[in-house]
Amino acid sequence: MAEDMTIESYLAAGGVLTNPVNVPPRYRAELMKLMATFVDSELAGAAGFADIINQGPGIKERIAAAKIVLEKTDNADRVLRIMGEFGANTQRYANHHPWTARLDRSADIGASRSEHDMRLAVFNYPIEGWVDAVMMNLLMSRAVIVQLADFSMISYQPLAEAFRTIAPIETRHGELALEGAVKLVELGQADALQASANYWWPRVAASFGTGSTERTEALRAMGLRRTGNAEMRTRWEAEAGNLLDSLGLKRP
Repeated sequence: MAEDMTIESYLAAGGVLTNPVNVPPRYRAELMKLMATFVDSELAGAAGFADIINQGPGIKERIAAAKIVLEKTDNADRVLRIMGEFGANTQRYANHHPWTARLDRSADIGASRSEHDMRLAVFNYPIEGWVDAVMMNLLMSRAVIVQLADFSMISYQPLAEAFRTIAPIETRHGELALEGAVKLVELGQADALQASANYWWPRVAASFGTGSTERTEALRAMGLRRTGNAEMRTRWEAEAGNLLDSLGLKRP
């Protein structure tokens, strides 16, 4: 970084940071929020799927669910270690929040966070059975893939690298969900999948939030965002819709 260039102008020009030293306060706050949201969502998501493992209709399906739980927990740990470099208590973190806590199925909190942690709102809703788990994973994994495409290019290099490592793992989770959905359709569960899609679609869509243009531009200036919420949601709607089309289901 040139001596006469501020960190802010350096970031706005596309520069990257590689360690917590000299990270501007607002940049640090936004970076920690991004990491906490990801870690908390992965841990809450893993906790939800852990309860579903033994509902898998066969050994292969149970292995797939267990694999998702393991890898989501590992993804959370990968990012949590970076949070630790900024002072987060990584030893206490895993047991500090009620990851299995869920709202009533009929609740509708939009994009609101829970009072417990920074998980995305969608992870506050309960999963009801195997079919529901498959559809939730199908729709949400596609949302995560869209978000990771943006996060993998952020200006904090260690986190960007972590997200680039995580992206193909989350992509595989989506592939496992699609395989499971195809099998369920073959077994005559299309109506149940459609009902589940109708439930999860608006809740996954809310994960992209709204976000003011002013805040989005501020994040872009810091190199912590490239794509706006509306653009990411539109991409998700197209890609998730294509998945439903391939299964013979309707887009909610």
